Amino acid sequence: MTDRTSRGSQPSAARTRRRASLAAGSAAAALLAACANPLGPIGADYGRRAPAERLRQVERFETERYRAPEPAAGGERDAVGGVRRRFEGMASVEMSLEEVRAATLSGNLDLRVALIEPVRASERLREEEARFEAVFRPRVGYRENDSPTLDVTASNQQDSGFIGGAVDIPLRTGGRVSVDLAATRSETNNPFFTLNTAYTSDLTLSISQPLLRGAGRRAGTYSIRVASYQDQITQARTKLEVIRQLAAADRAYWLLDATRRSLDVAQQQYELAVDQLARARRRVEAGDLPEIEVVRAEAGVAERLEAIIRAENAVLNQQRALKRLINQPGLDLHSPTMIVPSTPPDPVRFVFNGPELADGAVARRMEMLELELQIALDASSIEFAKNQALPAVALDYRYNIGGLGATFADANDQLRSNNFESWSVALAGEIPLGNEGARARVQQAILSRLQRLATREAREQAIRLEVLNAADNVDAGWQRILAARQAALAAGRAFRAEQRQFDVGASTSTDVLDAAARLAEAQRSEIVALLDYQVSLVDLAYATGTLLGAARLDWSPVDPRGGPDEDPTPPAFPITPRGVDADAGPVGASRNP
Repeated sequence: MTDRTSRGSQPSAARTRRRASLAAGSAAAALLAACANPLGPIGADYGRRAPAERLRQVERFETERYRAPEPAAGGERDAVGGVRRRFEGMASVEMSLEEVRAATLSGNLDLRVALIEPVRASERLREEEARFEAVFRPRVGYRENDSPTLDVTASNQQDSGFIGGAVDIPLRTGGRVSVDLAATRSETNNPFFTLNTAYTSDLTLSISQPLLRGAGRRAGTYSIRVASYQDQITQARTKLEVIRQLAAADRAYWLLDATRRSLDVAQQQYELAVDQLARARRRVEAGDLPEIEVVRAEAGVAERLEAIIRAENAVLNQQRALKRLINQPGLDLHSPTMIVPSTPPDPVRFVFNGPELADGAVARRMEMLELELQIALDASSIEFAKNQALPAVALDYRYNIGGLGATFADANDQLRSNNFESWSVALAGEIPLGNEGARARVQQAILSRLQRLATREAREQAIRLEVLNAADNVDAGWQRILAARQAALAAGRAFRAEQRQFDVGASTSTDVLDAAARLAEAQRSEIVALLDYQVSLVDLAYATGTLLGAARLDWSPVDPRGGPDEDPTPPAFPITPRGVDADAGPVGASRNP
């Protein structure tokens, strides 16, 4: 073994360096031990854990907590009056159809979720665009080598430190350019070295470019095109969701209007039944009719009361459906405030050109646009899959300028003088034997596009069918309105005739009540016809990819992050219920849209 002392080594300095290395290693080990055991699990590895009983126990619904007290004497009569006056004195707010649409745009939670998705899609596109950003790779390090050697011309002690940095630039053609500048300082005890303490500077330029697989701008930017198509597809889906939610709000509005009208009919029937009971009692007291007529009339009153209960429950259910869609402060699902539709049905006859509407729907529907974008994406995927099936052949070029000196200044001067330069060029390849996997991926991409083309034809046919059916429904709805009005008028005349017959003793209470029931059924049929006509117009507009209303709608994505001082919650639609002091309740002070 070579004597380190005879070669200018300093044992005390070596021991000092070894102690420093041991101290650094001990400090690193202590730091790891202080953090946690890196080999074993800890509770924080699993995140927050829900209580076991919350995950596995199913609670019992305690119905006895909500049991109502037994009614007192005469409570049945009070209950009947309560049913009839259930909505009396409750706060209410009138809302037009335009106001409901505006409220849906500002407060609908499903829309709020949908309008965020385009922002996420744009961030995914931005992520793909960032793939071609240059990358700076700084590095710094130190190395100490102290090892025995049998060669007197080799050093057994060598220290070196380096600092440098490289810039990698991805190319849209699939290649990469790198520029690397490094400086090192090395110290050795080798007596045969020209410089025991030497400084080097190196500048390296390298270029790597694929020639077949992954070559070209189309292959290099494939992921950007995918993200771009996905971004547009997301916007098309979001627009479709906007149309869907506004159409749902229109349907809910007309359904609420119809249920309230049905409640009016049920209440009117109750009043007619009460009036018939009074008529029967007068005739029985006069001795003109037997007692059974009073019993029949009382049964009719009870039956009409049940119809009121069902109609009131339908109003509450449909009102909650509309409240969920508009989602406005003061009109929460549990709010007792009633919504009163102020836009009455105004049926107007239309004569539609079905084929013309169908052509416009095919050109306008977002489902067709989404398919067109998917087909374009499929074509790009086929092109990329074919490129990936090629052999991998890459051209690598490397150019280096080096500098060496006793100081950094000397090394840099030599680097600038470009006295020492070297370069290399290489061609490397990878040719799969068989390549069946790549060929299969190409065929999968082709089949996906063919399937999408067939889907486009099927969807176009489905859209045309939907538009033509919706146009026919509108026309049939108009005819139904005319027929229902005639039936209601005839049922009203028949009911009044039965009343007159009863007054002269030629009819019974059952006949009068049956006539009243037929009148109510005719009135409800007219209400349903009006409802179906308004809904069929909504369905026709939806089928053509449009919305009913006086103005065109422009939507934009919603970024929930906002600024540091911004409230990400969209502004609420201002409304004021009738019968409630605007300053005392949580709702706003204006009904202007």
